[in-house]
Amino acid sequence: MSLRASPFPNFFLEGLHAVGWGLIFPCFWFLDRLLSICISTSLERMWRREMECYLHPLQVFFGSILFFILFVLFTPFALIGFVLWAPLQAVRRPFAYHYQEQSIPMEDRNARWEETGKVSFGFLTGNLCLLPDGVARFNNLGHTQKRAAYVGKSIVQGVTRPHIRIFVDSPSSCGTVTPSSSLIPQPAPSSYGSVDVSAPNQTEDVDLPKPNCNQNSNQHNHPPRTRDADVPMEVSALFPSSVDVVCLQEVFDKRAALKLARALGPLYGHVLYDVGAYACHPAGTCSSFKFFNSGLFLASRYPVMEAEYRCFPNGRGEDALAAKGLLTVKVEIGLRKDEKKMVGYINCTHLHAPEGDGEIRFEQLNMLTKWINEFQAVTRREDEMVMFDVLCGDFNFDNCSPDDRLEQSHSVFEDYTDPCRAGAGREKPWVIGTLLEQPTLYDENMRTPDNLQRTLETEELRKDYISPPVAIEGVPLVYPEPDQPWVGRRIDYLLYRESSVSSHCKTELEEFTYVTQLAGLTDHIPLGFRLSVSLDSQPM
Repeated sequence: MSLRASPFPNFFLEGLHAVGWGLIFPCFWFLDRLLSICISTSLERMWRREMECYLHPLQVFFGSILFFILFVLFTPFALIGFVLWAPLQAVRRPFAYHYQEQSIPMEDRNARWEETGKVSFGFLTGNLCLLPDGVARFNNLGHTQKRAAYVGKSIVQGVTRPHIRIFVDSPSSCGTVTPSSSLIPQPAPSSYGSVDVSAPNQTEDVDLPKPNCNQNSNQHNHPPRTRDADVPMEVSALFPSSVDVVCLQEVFDKRAALKLARALGPLYGHVLYDVGAYACHPAGTCSSFKFFNSGLFLASRYPVMEAEYRCFPNGRGEDALAAKGLLTVKVEIGLRKDEKKMVGYINCTHLHAPEGDGEIRFEQLNMLTKWINEFQAVTRREDEMVMFDVLCGDFNFDNCSPDDRLEQSHSVFEDYTDPCRAGAGREKPWVIGTLLEQPTLYDENMRTPDNLQRTLETEELRKDYISPPVAIEGVPLVYPEPDQPWVGRRIDYLLYRESSVSSHCKTELEEFTYVTQLAGLTDHIPLGFRLSVSLDSQPM
């Protein structure tokens, strides 16, 4: 199936939608600026103290008045635009598609698959908190457009680097020397992780700092990769190389999503963004109004054959304002064995957020497993062989909090394999939490990829910066258990399923990576893994 770029069936409706949004946008932007000028991140407050800047209260006072007046003046135009925009959501396809010819080369790990009998696939997931700037500041993150530009360039920089793994056998060092040990040049840190807010004339289209090519491998003393069932795990200051599919969450801001799509398009070619429903959902009802889309975003180097989005109907409170749901995608890998072409399934989701609402998340897990199976039942073909079936996203519950016991026992973990999970409520010893404490995002131990890498690798340090488990109300928390490491909340997941893969294939986890390259740009730790699929040598 060839996807059209526009989510609307014809140019007339697309143009009408553009006019409606064009009337709404100025009012929306002035409200966003009003919030942004009133709410400072901890980094901005620290910067003002260091610069001894005492004019900020005047800036807030006069700026608030100005943006409020402009907001009020443009409200009538926004109401007219809303009358045009809202009804059109009933005929809008719930995602936009960006296609671009690949112009940035990426290493092909499967070039010799016929000789080796193996193919491998890399996946990446991460929550970016790309909300409108004023709303993102409630999470101690600002400068949404600049962050989106940097995230896109950082992903491209990381995944296009050469795949290097050197095993050292000497008295002075051991284990695996990886790119995070500075064999690959890394960007120089700035005062905002990767975004320098102190530059007054900085544009939104910013460039990554030039790498420092004088680094040598003796500068850092990182521990070697740890192994679990012969699978290497590492904390890396760079994104893993040769990632085939990128799945992101909380890309709510449409301008930020377009920036990401344009940044990743030359590398991946196929991007689904602006995923989700708007206005009244389901269409024609007034029971639930969606101000934000789902925030889901997918970039794939493989062509998209089929794609479907479904919205969770049971959101509650502030979470119901966003169209959180499930994006299911079928891709064509471009390889054939005998007469069958290879395909894969990727499922990306973002579950209900507020603590204490485990029943809602449990029901959403029920829905997504049902929807995934329905999608695959409809789209499977006899002349295809499924090579992978991956489920990933921000589940908003962990595997160590007593308050999340209901979700921890869900059957999705019997269907899909979680590489980090030892059992319900028990993590493997090498696991690291992925939810960062927002007030400390710009502390010295967190502000650069290298510093955050060292923090995650040191158990005593990461206790101060990763969110701790959530206790049941009224019950004292005992964590960790004796002789167990301190893990923290791991709410971002990468899972894979073998039962739905072709019977001629055997799946193994090749590597698992915690990524710190987005230090200071998000409050989550991105995750990556690579699956190795062995093919049966017998004819099919």
